[in-house]
Amino acid sequence: MSKLRASAAEAMAGLLENGMTLAVGGFGLSGIPSDLIDAVRDSGVTDLTVVSNNMGVDGKGLGVLLENNQVRKVLSSYVGENKLFAQRYLDGDLEVEFVPQGTLAERLRAGGAGIPAFYTPTGVGTPVAEGKPTAEFDGKTYLLERGIVADVALVHAWRADTAGNLEYRHTARNFNPLVAMAGRVTVAEAEIVLDGEFIDPNHVVTPGIFVKHLVQTAREKHIEQRTVRTRAAS
Repeated sequence: MSKLRASAAEAMAGLLENGMTLAVGGFGLSGIPSDLIDAVRDSGVTDLTVVSNNMGVDGKGLGVLLENNQVRKVLSSYVGENKLFAQRYLDGDLEVEFVPQGTLAERLRAGGAGIPAFYTPTGVGTPVAEGKPTAEFDGKTYLLERGIVADVALVHAWRADTAGNLEYRHTARNFNPLVAMAGRVTVAEAEIVLDGEFIDPNHVVTPGIFVKHLVQTAREKHIEQRTVRTRAAS
């Protein structure tokens, strides 16, 4: 049965509610599920907890949910490119749990694998460890971190088939495969959706069993920071 839906709004229909936890793929603006994020914005749900490496930038990506006052709490490893995020955090209007980037990746992977918690040395002796249990192994102190399971996960893929198998492209892969596993329900958007054929199993990164709904996106990709120089006149 095809998992392809006609639009992001249709793919998200009936899945969203106030106070839920969303896990969202992407790194900066690379590999973000923009159409699905906009569908969340348009739904009007509020009091969201968002798990993502960062919150996009002002006016783009997850930044649109901040601008629409739909987010209550964020679990993130980096917030430096979003001025509204930083300001709302400093003003006390937004609850933020900073998570070391590797720990965030492992928390998502653990949640998707059914592992409730794990020990890591990262964060020991820092504010990250406040209020968390520790244990000693082989003479070294480790911090207990919980796996993350989200109510809904949103991911962006380069290519998909109608069974929901996903393939990612280059650095746009980033957190997407981990997020896809960590959601109780996962919705994916893909730039290319194969019609009448399936992705070679050797190329599948996220198996379709993890994906509930799929939508094709044709949105122009945003560039977070341009690092090229103007070509000199010959």
